[in-house]
Amino acid sequence: MSRSLAQMGRDDTGLSTAEYAVGTVAVVGLGGLMLRLLTSDWFAGLLKSVFEWAFQSVG
Repeated sequence: MSRSLAQMGRDDTGLSTAEYAVGTVAVVGLGGLMLRLLTSDWFAGLLKSVFEWAFQSVG
């Protein structure tokens, strides 16, 4: 045990694993939110009105 307390505080082994875990949880949460939004009636109506507007303006 020749490592000092200052050297032990600098050890970041496993830090990237924790960052991947937080990133994965964030992406899964965002995916769930997007799925909820894309399957809602409000979004379907919005998408329908955008397409109707686009087709009316083209011809």
